[in-house]
Amino acid sequence: MHRGTQEGAMASRLLHRLRHALAGDGPGEAAAARPEAEQFPESSELEDDDAEGLSSRLSGTLSFTSAEDDEDDEDEDDEETGPDPLPPGDWTSGEDAERSPPPDGQRGGQLLARQLQDFWKKSRNTLAPQRLLFEVTSATVVKDPPSKYVLYTLAVIGPGPPDRQPAQISRRYSDFERLHRNLQRQFRGPMTAISFPRKRLRRNFTAETIARRSRAFEQFLGHLQAVPELRHAPDLQDFFVLPELRRAQSLTCTGLYREALALWANAWQLQAQLGTLSGPDRPLLTLAGLAVCHQELENPGEARACCEKALQLLGDKSLHPLLAPFLEAHVRLSWHLGLDKRQSEARLQTLQEAGLTPTPPPSLKELLIKEVLD
Repeated sequence: MHRGTQEGAMASRLLHRLRHALAGDGPGEAAAARPEAEQFPESSELEDDDAEGLSSRLSGTLSFTSAEDDEDDEDEDDEETGPDPLPPGDWTSGEDAERSPPPDGQRGGQLLARQLQDFWKKSRNTLAPQRLLFEVTSATVVKDPPSKYVLYTLAVIGPGPPDRQPAQISRRYSDFERLHRNLQRQFRGPMTAISFPRKRLRRNFTAETIARRSRAFEQFLGHLQAVPELRHAPDLQDFFVLPELRRAQSLTCTGLYREALALWANAWQLQAQLGTLSGPDRPLLTLAGLAVCHQELENPGEARACCEKALQLLGDKSLHPLLAPFLEAHVRLSWHLGLDKRQSEARLQTLQEAGLTPTPPPSLKELLIKEVLD
């Protein structure tokens, strides 16, 4: 009963914020209407009008470590300014399990996602542009000696079928700070209206600090998405998608296909919600990863569907290095399923006769392993 009350309060708060977003409140308008909530002053990053949200977070919406960690003076995120310290392979550890919510959390997330997506559907005919909504669903203190940091998991919620789970990303403070710093260098004008929570020298692992930063990160990403010039910035796209692709590639290369499949699917959903499926390279790589994993897990129908989607995106780009591997996979999977393969077979033969691809062409798995994601 207590959990249901918390989920209802969070859904009500999110729907209220979503109505403001659909009404067309941009960063400037929002800042003018709610200056205290948007500027994140260091003395009070979360104001009185957010007391309900903070109370909800501290009572169970977010997960925190025990109080014995609150007085820890260490703050690894304040000292990290170099490249992301988590290489692709590091996500095969126990941290990956921490990112998945328990069954009760999944049911609560499904209820919340259904309510929000129903609201999206009802608002589809409004003149205001539809935006994504970001919600920190959990925050976990990760101890990886000698470092220690907070890992924030965010749901990326937008239009879609009511039964679809929101895409998720897990990032730490230093990831958000790096994104903010890079965008400030490239977009000085638009970034002047975007606030970001400042570093703290102490008490970075208290529940209050984590809750306030969670709220700040939600608003930060929401404001970036509200500005067209920032929404399509490569650094913002990299922030959302690149870590997921790297982890999925690493798991695929090590043969952990079931775990990799979940990450490839999440990366595809992220790209769809961010509106980046028109760019050919990363969507095609994602479809290659999905096809390889489905094939290795003996799901030939799903693998063939991924190949067909990739061939649609490729169109008549005969020189693309992924065209022949997708055609070869489509021919083989169609033969396995007893489906028509003549069109793909003829197109592959034309490429081979023109000397545009070797015989046989490299497999999707071979290209996936060799691909350098940067």
